[in-house]
Amino acid sequence: MERKFEAELEELKQSLLSLGTKVERNIGDAIESLIRCDPVLAQDVISRDPLIDIAEIQVDELCLFLLARRQPVAKDLRFITTALKIVKDLERVGDMAADISEHVLSLLGPNRVPSFPEVQEMARLAQNMLKRSLDAFVNRDPALAREVIADDDQVDRIHRNIWDQLVSFMSEDQGCIAVGVHLFSMVKFLERVGDHSCNVAEMVVFMVEGKDIRHFEKVRAIREKLAAEEGR
Repeated sequence: MERKFEAELEELKQSLLSLGTKVERNIGDAIESLIRCDPVLAQDVISRDPLIDIAEIQVDELCLFLLARRQPVAKDLRFITTALKIVKDLERVGDMAADISEHVLSLLGPNRVPSFPEVQEMARLAQNMLKRSLDAFVNRDPALAREVIADDDQVDRIHRNIWDQLVSFMSEDQGCIAVGVHLFSMVKFLERVGDHSCNVAEMVVFMVEGKDIRHFEKVRAIREKLAAEEGR
C-alpha cells in the first residue's frame, strides 16, 4: 500500500507539472503575440485554453481521491492541499493568457498600437515569477519561493508606472482611448500573473515548512492591535 501511495503522489506531482508546463507555454505565447503583434499565435493560445481546464479537473479529481481513500497526514497532507490550491492559481493564469490574446486580436488591424517598453519588462518579469514559483515547487525550495514573493513589489511598481503613461497617452489623443482600454486590461492581467505566482510561492513555503505566510503583514498588524487592546 505504501508503494502504491507513493506512486499516486508522484502521479499527482507530474500531473501538476504538466499543467504548469501548459500554462507557462500559454502565457509565454500570449506575451509574444503582444510583442510581435501576431494574431496567429494569439489564436493558438485561445484554442489551447480548454486543455488547461481539463488538466485542472484531472488534478482536482486525483487530489480528492487521495484525500478520501488514503487519509494522508503531515507532509503528504500538506503536499496534496498545496496541489489543490496551486492548481487554481495555474488555471487562472491560463485564463489570463487567453484574455491577453483576445485583447491582442482586438488591438490588431487599423489601430495604432503604442510602444511602452515597460510593458515588455513587466511581462518578462511576471513570466519569470511564474517559472520560478513552479521551480520552487518542484525542488521544494522555500528560499526561491520567498524570492518570487519579493519580486511582486517590482511588478506592482512597473504596473503603476504604465498606468500613469497610459492615462497621459489617452488624454493627449482621445482617438486612442479604445487602444488604451485594451492595454489597461492586458497590463492588469500581467499584474495578476505576478499575484498568482506569489500565491504558488506562498503555498510552497507552507508545503515545505508548514508555515502559512499568506497575508502575513495584515495578520501581524491585526494581532499587534489586539494585543495592544488587551494590554490596556
